[in-house]
Amino acid sequence: MNYQPGRYDEKLQHPRPARAPVVLVCELRQGQRAWRTVRLDNLSESGFCTNWQPSFDVNREVWIRIPGLELLRANIRWRRERVMGCEFEARLYAPVFDHIVRQAAAQG
Repeated sequence: MNYQPGRYDEKLQHPRPARAPVVLVCELRQGQRAWRTVRLDNLSESGFCTNWQPSFDVNREVWIRIPGLELLRANIRWRRERVMGCEFEARLYAPVFDHIVRQAAAQG
């Protein structure tokens, strides 16, 4: 696996978790809105980045369906142009994170 080890985040005063540059097609839903197909571009044990969905609201809960896993709950924390960053409600366990990274590498 070729993901980056965590970097120091000066604002948070603690190391950022390791991030993996993945390309993985998933489904995302906010509230009762329809499921949207999205592409995960970046993943860590604490969250992910994906393409912005115009009907979504920042700082609101979303559900993500990653192939082979149960539904995961996250919150949209930021948006920059066409990208949004989401934080998982509960951090991914390291083996689950590694599984997703391997799964993405096998598809790509």
